Amino acid sequence: MLLHLSTWQEVEAYLKRSPAVIIPIGSTEQHGPTGLIGTDFICAEAIARAVGEKADALVTSTLTLGMAEHHTGFAGTISLKPSTLTLVIHDVVRSLAKHGFKRFFFLNGHGGNIAVLKNAFTEIANELPDTSFRLGNWWASNEIYKLVKELYGNQEGYHATPSEIAVTMYLYPDSIKNAPLSQSVNKDSRIYSPEEFRQRYPDGRMGSNPALAKVEHGKQLFELAVKELVSQYNDFLAEA
Repeated sequence: MLLHLSTWQEVEAYLKRSPAVIIPIGSTEQHGPTGLIGTDFICAEAIARAVGEKADALVTSTLTLGMAEHHTGFAGTISLKPSTLTLVIHDVVRSLAKHGFKRFFFLNGHGGNIAVLKNAFTEIANELPDTSFRLGNWWASNEIYKLVKELYGNQEGYHATPSEIAVTMYLYPDSIKNAPLSQSVNKDSRIYSPEEFRQRYPDGRMGSNPALAKVEHGKQLFELAVKELVSQYNDFLAEA
């Protein structure tokens, strides 16, 4: 059930059977020479919708902007400061809590959001003690890690990874990009200022080889992520 395609009466009816909601969140940022700028929110949104369908859950509109300050040296990146993103998360939760939602499952597509989300959860829980939160990072499960290792070995890297780009290739096959990649790429995973980040990672990649990405890989990763996150969501609902 998608919030933006529902009426307020349908949302009220949903609340009579469940106080839980799935909130997809990602980022709008560069993903190297072949990665879509919307990669992080594209993955989160599509996976969240599939999880919602399988788990019979309400899925909100996607929060497409995240904390991507370190990527702002690349054209097209749009970032929220951590303080701004924290306030956005607060306001989204407060609005939904007014209607009776109590369990918030954030399905995340961007590593840079993790610290902000966890901090916001702590602050909101103090303000609204009847609420509970779960963070589901679509790529972060043992099964996904195992599959990624099988597919890409030590060339997955940390950003503009073949796994995330494969998922977008599966979801948007008409938008697959082809571009030459440099022979070497910095293997460092640390975050720097936008200027130093651009200097250290000149084409935007962080230790990754997105040339390995294939549409069929994206299908495998997508389906496995949905399966894993349906399980995480149901576990969240079962918590006392």
